[in-house]
Amino acid sequence: MCVQLGVPRSTFYYWRDRAETATEARRRRLAVEIERVFEDSRRTYGCRRVAAQLNRDGIPCSVGLVADLMREAGLEAVQPRAWRKTTVPGEVVEEVPDRVERAFSAAAPGRVAVGDITYLKTGEGWLYLATVIDLHTRMVIGWQMADHMRTSLVIEALAAAKEAGYLEEGAVFHSDRGTQYCAGAFAAWCKANGVDRSMGRTGVCWDNAAAESFFASLKNECYHQKTFATRAEARLAVADYIEAFYNRRRLHSTLGYRTPAEALAEYFSRAA
Repeated sequence: MCVQLGVPRSTFYYWRDRAETATEARRRRLAVEIERVFEDSRRTYGCRRVAAQLNRDGIPCSVGLVADLMREAGLEAVQPRAWRKTTVPGEVVEEVPDRVERAFSAAAPGRVAVGDITYLKTGEGWLYLATVIDLHTRMVIGWQMADHMRTSLVIEALAAAKEAGYLEEGAVFHSDRGTQYCAGAFAAWCKANGVDRSMGRTGVCWDNAAAESFFASLKNECYHQKTFATRAEARLAVADYIEAFYNRRRLHSTLGYRTPAEALAEYFSRAA
């Protein structure tokens, strides 16, 4: 081997027998921890989230060092796909203002939430998911799935958040101007349940960017990683992603690399 590579035998023996340096030992141990965090994240974390999790675990490291070691190990997080417009605009019976105006934050949980609908293709046909996301914690506080996208789908998702105690009286719910959110039945439900509606402009996805961002994460980190022969398989995968991973384990950069569950718990611990 040395002859073929043009390397002196003495150089090979020196390399083979030399003692591992402290820096090399640290990099080797850190590489093992990086792979652990990467696998625990379902191979969705990039170098920033991996570094954040390691520092939370008491393993100090920089983003640059993590990036280098991930590159050496061939660890590459799943990449987002191009966004495509899917909203079917509807006619609003009464004018609804934009109460959020792209300020996707709230002083406390339960005060401002956003929602939207997305399409999931399965071997049995389309499955539709409606969500409600709290802007203080980024937690998915209500969601519903069905083989249709009638107005009842979004009402049931919002009702789930309300019934679970995640929405205050007079809470603002922000959406796009899709037909379901423009429907009279949805407006009536919101009025009867003390929810103030808010809507972005027609055809401007950035006015509901927080809801769109969740769907991008869901599809990139879960839906696009496998195929679903049945609607039941897709339902189970989405439920697991939302309840077991997204709300309780996934670190969010907008939350200072905390989970939604941690953000909720910390708010109430401070208020106690």
